[in-house]
Amino acid sequence: MVPGRIVAIIAAGLLAGLGALWTFTQERDLSVGRVELSVEPFHHGALDIYVPVVDWGVRFGGVRLPARLHVEVRAIDRSAASAVATGDPTRVEVVRAEARDAIASYLRWTVAATAAAALAGSALMVLILRAPVRLLALALAPMLVWAGAIAFLLAPRGQLDAPQYYAHGPDIPVALKAVQSATRSSAHLGQVVDDQLVGLARLVALGEQRTLKGLPRLTIASDLHNNVLALDALSRAAEGGIVLFPGDLTDSGTPLEASVLAQVASEGRAFVFTTGNHDSDTLALALARRGAVVLTEAGRLLRNGRHGPVVTTVGGLRIAGYSSPNERRAQDGFADNGAAVDLHEQADFERWLLGLAGKVDVVLVHEPQLAAPAIAAWRVRHPDEHLLVAVGHTHEQDVNAAGSVVEVNGGTLGAGGTGNLGEGQDVGLAVATIRPRPFLAVAVDLVQIDPGDGSATATRVRVDGARAQAP
Repeated sequence: MVPGRIVAIIAAGLLAGLGALWTFTQERDLSVGRVELSVEPFHHGALDIYVPVVDWGVRFGGVRLPARLHVEVRAIDRSAASAVATGDPTRVEVVRAEARDAIASYLRWTVAATAAAALAGSALMVLILRAPVRLLALALAPMLVWAGAIAFLLAPRGQLDAPQYYAHGPDIPVALKAVQSATRSSAHLGQVVDDQLVGLARLVALGEQRTLKGLPRLTIASDLHNNVLALDALSRAAEGGIVLFPGDLTDSGTPLEASVLAQVASEGRAFVFTTGNHDSDTLALALARRGAVVLTEAGRLLRNGRHGPVVTTVGGLRIAGYSSPNERRAQDGFADNGAAVDLHEQADFERWLLGLAGKVDVVLVHEPQLAAPAIAAWRVRHPDEHLLVAVGHTHEQDVNAAGSVVEVNGGTLGAGGTGNLGEGQDVGLAVATIRPRPFLAVAVDLVQIDPGDGSATATRVRVDGARAQAP
């Protein structure tokens, strides 16, 4: 019985350590962006670098544990990446040193996480078996096993040469061609790792634009909250294209705010708007009269206050919008109606949305909570009808791509409003790349701009069903 207990306690510690190894992740900021580090057990040992922004990866040997040490680039500072792409040895060495330090730090934390998990697993088994407490000392065995495996087998060792490239979908030829070209032109650096850093930077700076070149782009922004200082960022992002603005342009929608912000109607080739809970009927009419495409559940708001069709064609896209049920009204003195939505309002929106099946490509609605049941129903009832839903309200960037619906929240264009500029919130917006006919959202770039120093990062999310995964 005692040998059985010993085996069970050690096995529990080993399995708990494996669980920690499998699930422990860590994000680190480098000068060129942010990376996420993780481990995928039960693969041929490799150091795996994957870049979703260009659906491209490179894999090195040097890992003797049957697991992949996975480095995924989560966000990129494009200006810094472009500087690395020039091949300047000093810049490349800085990035390489940062990456080396990030991996070393992750491995140290992984040792701590697996050791703690092994101890907890062994302790739990001691309790389950009602074994003597002294047998808890057996936890040292799995702790030492995992510490040694991570330090000596998982840590990359030796020359990182013979890289293996991988990519999926239509980006394969572009990605591989760009990498091969970068490697040839940077051969003077004399180190394979340096070559790959330059190749990565050039893929970001050049290859990304080629993969989606020529496809239409929609700029999605919301929650300006009167911060007119952020309008320049919107202009630069829109580049004359269509702007989708699902609400909260103002704080209360008063005539003064409306007169100041009606200028936004000139942003982009078309400015498509629907109200949020901080906007008003007065603002909506002012925008319509300035030429904005103002959408409501009753139809497009016209200059004379009447309503046109529910679905409006803008740039070849069929677009509809739903006013916030908490929109402020002039007749009520622009009173705050709160931000909550109830079940009846959700049901009303669901009936409205499902009634547009087969007639619409893009929908604007301010509150994600209002739209949630309807989106779930659409995915079930219309799995082959692709829909892009632009939302706002939460001030948090998000892309929810599941089934036939891609829901995009660009964050807060106004960094939470002029009263919040000192609180460290970034200016946020999104840019969706689409294929018009048949309609399909292909990719979404989530852009964040620090209002303090103007630095920007962007994360690309592929949403066309061809998102690359490590093979």
